Amino acid sequence: MSDQPQRSRERKTYETFHPPKRLLLGPGPSPVEERVLEAMSAPVLGHLDPLFLQCMDDIQEMLRYVFETNNKVTVPISATGSAGMEAALVNIIEPGDQIVVCIHGVFGERMLDIIERAGGKPVIVRAEWGQAIERRNIEAAFDSSKPRALAIVHAETSTGVLQDLSGLADLAHSKNALLVVDAVTSLGGHPVGVDRSGIDVCYSGTQKCLGAPPGLAPITFSERALERIRGRKSKVQSWYLDMIMVEKYWGSDRTYHHTAPILMNYALREALRIVCDEGLEPRWQRHESNHRALVAGIEAMGLQMNVGKPHRLWSLNAVRVPEGIDDARVRARLLNDSNIEIGGGLGPLKGKIWRIGLMGSGSSRENVLLVLEALQKALNAEGFSCASGIEAAEAVS
Repeated sequence: MSDQPQRSRERKTYETFHPPKRLLLGPGPSPVEERVLEAMSAPVLGHLDPLFLQCMDDIQEMLRYVFETNNKVTVPISATGSAGMEAALVNIIEPGDQIVVCIHGVFGERMLDIIERAGGKPVIVRAEWGQAIERRNIEAAFDSSKPRALAIVHAETSTGVLQDLSGLADLAHSKNALLVVDAVTSLGGHPVGVDRSGIDVCYSGTQKCLGAPPGLAPITFSERALERIRGRKSKVQSWYLDMIMVEKYWGSDRTYHHTAPILMNYALREALRIVCDEGLEPRWQRHESNHRALVAGIEAMGLQMNVGKPHRLWSLNAVRVPEGIDDARVRARLLNDSNIEIGGGLGPLKGKIWRIGLMGSGSSRENVLLVLEALQKALNAEGFSCASGIEAAEAVS
C-alpha cells in the first residue's frame, strides 16, 4: 500500500435542475396536467395517517371504475408498470406451471422472461411484430398443453397493436386457467372491461392514458385469481410483490408492508379524479377521434401506418419511416426545433417506425395538428417532400 495519505474526494456543487416543458407525444410518459403536479406538492403525510388511508380508499374506488370491475383487490403497486407485470405473474405461477404466453412485441417478450424466472414452463404463441395474435394459434397452444394461465398484451406499446380479447376468458376458464392481461397503454384510453371481459389479473401503469407521472402500477385480481394465490404450495417468488401481504396493507387490516410513495399516490388520486370527471365513454371517444385525425393527416402526407386498421391502438400510433429517411435525425429535429418528443421503434422495428403517443391529456386535436406540422417540416428538411396533413386531420369529426 502507498504511504501517501488518502485524498478525500473533491466536493462539488451543482446547479438546480430546470427541465424544459416538452410536449410528450411518445410512448410514455404522457403529458401531466398542472393540477396533478400541484397535488404532488401537497404536504407529506405518514403512510398510516388516517387522512392518507382515506386517500388510499379513494384511489381504490376510482381504480375499480377505470378497470370496470368490482374486484376487492384493486390497488396501485408501489413501483412502475413493469412491476405490475411481475406482480401479476409471480403471484399466480408456481415452479413447473405451464403458461401460454402470447408474444408480438417487447412486452410479450418481457412476460416470457418473468415466467421463466418464476419457474414456469412457457408455451409460446408468436405473431410478427405489428400483427395481432391469431385466436386459432392460442387455441392450438391450449390443445397441446395443460396451462395454468394465459398471458397476453392488450395494447403492445412497442408496435401499436391492439389485441382483441374476445372469448379468451372463456377459453382459459374452460381449461381451469387464468387470463392475465397487460393494459399498460390501454387503461383509460380504450375499453378494457375487466369484469365484462372475464379478466382474472390486469395491470397497467400511471404514465400512459391515466395521465399521472410514472411510478405506480394499478393492478386488479379476480376472486378466482386470489383463490389460486391463497392455495399456493410455495411462497411467492417476490417478498415485495406478494399480493397476500400487499392486500393486507391496502385492505381493512392496514398491516404495515412498506412505506408507500405518498406524493405519487396524491398524483394518481388527482389523475383519476380527472378521468372520473370526464367519464370513461367520452374519454374513449376522445382518444379514438384524435387517433383517426392523426391517421388521416399521416396518410395525407403520403406516409403509412404500420398496423392494419382493425388492430390499431388509439393511444399509440406506429408510423412507417419513409425509405431513405433517418429515423433518429427526424426525431431530433422534432425535439430541437419544435420541443416535441416522439418515440422510435424497438427490436426488429428499430429505425423503421415512429411511435406517436396520444394519451391522457396529450390526446387532443391541438396536439395532433402540432405534431403533423412539425413532422412535415422535419421531413422536408431531411429531403423528403410531403404535403400538409393539417386539412385532412381537421376534417375528421
